Amino acid sequence: MWRRRTGGARRSPEAAQAELAEPVQPAEPPALTIDALGRKCPIPIIMLAERINQVATGGVVAVLADDPAAFTDVPAWCRLKSHEHVGSYELPQGGWSIHVRRNY
Repeated sequence: MWRRRTGGARRSPEAAQAELAEPVQPAEPPALTIDALGRKCPIPIIMLAERINQVATGGVVAVLADDPAAFTDVPAWCRLKSHEHVGSYELPQGGWSIHVRRNY
């Protein structure tokens, strides 16, 4: 049975948003960039799954996507496949650059 957690300090929405904020620029440049702009999910994930093996283990792949579902689905795919979601960075033209580190 699921139970709601109780107790602990409550954070304001502003504090939670600040905690989720990513830096404007990624820490390291990606080894591979996949342009999935204008494509609906699950196409960005399919493109990532097909091409992630093109980078060395430990390499970073950037998925450019503007479908809101990709913003949450790519990190979920990373958890499912044991890769690391490095970060999601907003693009100036709209959408995100979602960075994934290949773990195996």
